[in-house]
Amino acid sequence: IKIMNPIKNKKDLEATIDDIRNFAYLYLEKYSPSKQQLRIYLFKKLIKKRQKISSKREIFNLIDNVIFSLVDQKLLSDKYYSDAKSKAFLRRGYSLNKIRYSLIKKGIDQKYIKASISKIKENESDPDFFSAIKLCKKRRIGPHREENNRPLFYKKDISILARAGFSYEISKRVLDIPKEEFKKFCKMI
Repeated sequence: IKIMNPIKNKKDLEATIDDIRNFAYLYLEKYSPSKQQLRIYLFKKLIKKRQKISSKREIFNLIDNVIFSLVDQKLLSDKYYSDAKSKAFLRRGYSLNKIRYSLIKKGIDQKYIKASISKIKENESDPDFFSAIKLCKKRRIGPHREENNRPLFYKKDISILARAGFSYEISKRVLDIPKEEFKKFCKMI
């Protein structure tokens, strides 16, 4: 890959590429980012280190070349990131819609998102329902409220679930659960 040189001399170019690579390795030791997250992080680090940058596009080209090499070395994988994050989000009580949206925001390719979501659907029975139960337990809403307060807060609770990405059907189903049954579901998760 031919690199246009954003930095005047060759020595500075090599130093910049080394900096990018070192920043990338340090970041990968701590976190497992998506390609987009790493790209943004590296750019910010370079801006901080070197105030005089002639061309942003050229710097991004250098960063992308380092990222390609990391992908080739199997140190960076959006597929793995998508699977790991979607499982973590599900454990936190995210709806499938919210998981999908969160991964899109992280810059993950649609094909990896679809694969991760379908893995969840295969391995979990009714993932949205149990995620909604987790959310009710965590936020102390719906079936978790005092019995005589539940009708008063019904609209508020249904809107909390809607903002979390749950469909109306699932929200209604969870909010209509009797308290004893809700306690049994809480023990299952």
